[in-house]
Amino acid sequence: MIFMQSRGLMGLFTLLILLSHSSLGQEGYQTKVKGTVLDPQDRLVANAVVRALDGLGREKAKTLSSAEGTFQLVVPNQTLALTAESPGFETVTSGLKEYRGGEESLDLHFGKLSKAELTMVVSERVIEPSVDQRDAAVFNRTLFTRDDQIFQTLGAGLSLGQHSGGGKSLEVRRFGFNLDHGGDGGGVRVMMDDMLVNQISGGHAHGYLGGLKALSPELVQEVKLINGPFDAQYGDLSGLGVVTIRTRTSMPDRATLRAQVGQFNTRRVFAAYSPVSDRSSSLIANEYSYSDGPFQQPLNYLRNNTTLAHSRRLRPNQTLTIRAMANLSDYFAAGQLPVDLIEQGRLDRFGFIDPSEGGYTQQGTLFGQYTYEAKDGGIFKADGMVQRVLFDLYSNFTFFLENEEGGDGFVQHDSRLQQAANFSYQRPQQFPGGVGNLMVGFQHLDNQINLKLSAHTARVPTELLTSAQTRVSNSGWYAQENLTLAGGKVQLGLGGRWDQFWFRADDQLVLTNRPRAASGLFQPKASFAFTPKLDFPFTMHVNYGRSVTSSNVRALILDPESPLTASTDFLQLGTSHNKGRFSVATSLFLINRSNQQIYVADAGFNELAGPTRSYGFEVKTSTAINRYLSLNASLTKVLNSYFKDTEPREYIDRAPRFTGYVGLTLTQWKGWNGSLRFRTINRFLLYREDGSETRVPGHSVTDFFMARRINRWLELNFSVDNIFDKQYFETFSHYTSRVAPGAEAIDRIHGTPGYPLTVVGGVTVRLFPKGE
Repeated sequence: MIFMQSRGLMGLFTLLILLSHSSLGQEGYQTKVKGTVLDPQDRLVANAVVRALDGLGREKAKTLSSAEGTFQLVVPNQTLALTAESPGFETVTSGLKEYRGGEESLDLHFGKLSKAELTMVVSERVIEPSVDQRDAAVFNRTLFTRDDQIFQTLGAGLSLGQHSGGGKSLEVRRFGFNLDHGGDGGGVRVMMDDMLVNQISGGHAHGYLGGLKALSPELVQEVKLINGPFDAQYGDLSGLGVVTIRTRTSMPDRATLRAQVGQFNTRRVFAAYSPVSDRSSSLIANEYSYSDGPFQQPLNYLRNNTTLAHSRRLRPNQTLTIRAMANLSDYFAAGQLPVDLIEQGRLDRFGFIDPSEGGYTQQGTLFGQYTYEAKDGGIFKADGMVQRVLFDLYSNFTFFLENEEGGDGFVQHDSRLQQAANFSYQRPQQFPGGVGNLMVGFQHLDNQINLKLSAHTARVPTELLTSAQTRVSNSGWYAQENLTLAGGKVQLGLGGRWDQFWFRADDQLVLTNRPRAASGLFQPKASFAFTPKLDFPFTMHVNYGRSVTSSNVRALILDPESPLTASTDFLQLGTSHNKGRFSVATSLFLINRSNQQIYVADAGFNELAGPTRSYGFEVKTSTAINRYLSLNASLTKVLNSYFKDTEPREYIDRAPRFTGYVGLTLTQWKGWNGSLRFRTINRFLLYREDGSETRVPGHSVTDFFMARRINRWLELNFSVDNIFDKQYFETFSHYTSRVAPGAEAIDRIHGTPGYPLTVVGGVTVRLFPKGE
């Protein structure tokens, strides 16, 4: 029913967009201005905001530079100046010039980095230890077929793995912790357009990142990774970092079409229409993809995404953005297979035991944001979201261990209504000796969830094991001040945040079991950076943050007295050096968790296992070899990761202690774009049920991509994942299983195989470039 309603809503929304654009009209522009936007090292800058201003500073036209750093702007015949803005750079302005018609050429060249942008970097460059960022050029020029590949471009200590061949949420590992699907071990918080992607108390796992399946890579404008809980704007699940994804409200061309085909019956089509207006930007896009994967039982992995976006400048200082998204995902899965049988040749690496594993998801989201820019530079934002999710996941970890007749398969059901509202205000300040930027805000997230756990045979439920109507509410208040002092030599940040949680669970099997609980936590934030000499770009950094991690509400039913929040304290000491085409950042980190969370899959909840500690170091570097070729690399080494107050010492398992990433990127060289990306993790620890330990192998994988632009409207694309066809497992778990009725129950390692060499080719057609 909801999706029938959402289709009607989308049809009305599309009609409003078209009517909006038809009513705007044209204003008789007569001069076409073309050019490029360049950074201080003469590298092309994508998605820079280019404006035409009259002598009084009034905006007459506006556009974005393309993925290749080019722009086209149609301006009225009068005296104007052109400006370019991009995060991390000081605004560049051309001189006033009288335009008299015809066509003009003009390049805008950023002279230096901005001192005010303390947490931003541009296009795969390392600025300081706490932040990594990738811009739209990475996503426009690469054929991503899985959501884990978006994160892999960030490097920076992230290790990701699939559990089921693509349809299920990722397993996330970082800094020596296994975060399961995003919410354990401190969590990695993922934000899309200021809204939380992690599903609180998810049907399968706390912090579940299945919402990423609704994201089409072509619509990604920017991805940024904050390496720890250093920003007061982010609360729950931010202990080991925050990934923020910005998506587009328009495309560089009016019409975009991309078609891909590849191995394993892979096929994908992306189509977008983005009309032109002087006061609005709009987008209608659809992505359809299908793949069987390399598995003996075809995945039948179907994904269908529809996105509608409309952003309108109500007045010169007011903007309203509305975005609607719908996602349908349906797939089968091989699951986690006994590694011993694969090594003995009794089971194929891409075989299966239970053919019913897999899942089905429907998701609809409506998002709105209002922005007001005051004359004093202050910015007020108010945004809200309503989301409906229906989710069923069919799993079987132990096969026939408990039920030798029908098998141990179970289905986890999540029917969720989620609402969110955010309000923030930031204002720049000037005072003798420095400048500052104050941000204050309030956030509220509310989830009403119907959670069920049932046994099943061939996807037919046989026994209801648990059922609960639950509600989790989270309100957060925060304030942060960032100061730049001593002529830019000192940067100081201070902040604080309070999160309050309300938990409620109404057991549908034991009606008298209706636990309620509340919990809150204050989270201080602090940062300090010092540059001894401004003409020698070497900076020392100190970053500290505390974050909160909520627990799965199901824990209330099993133990109403259990703690429902845990804290993560993250301390980072580092240096950064940026000189010309070269940059490098180093850091030492220390992470203390008040109570480690471990997910129990069969019961569908988290258990707390005691305080933990992790420490190590990280090195990141970026080199622009020339204006076309760049090299980026990162190395993260965890020196120790363990449970505190244990004797003998117990170590944290299921996460590598070494991750490495190297990316070589070619950009716009005679129409060629490409990348060669290498990632690696070392072998890591798994504990057996008897307390003994074993080591499972790591892996090294290399991916290749190349694109050739034939002309201004046609581009050919070609990618090869795992070009050396390495045989490896993406994830490992350890538990007892029985692979067939009557077989021996064995305490063994189970793994999910990584994809073999996979070739995908595509063609991209871009029609009617804007500005023409």
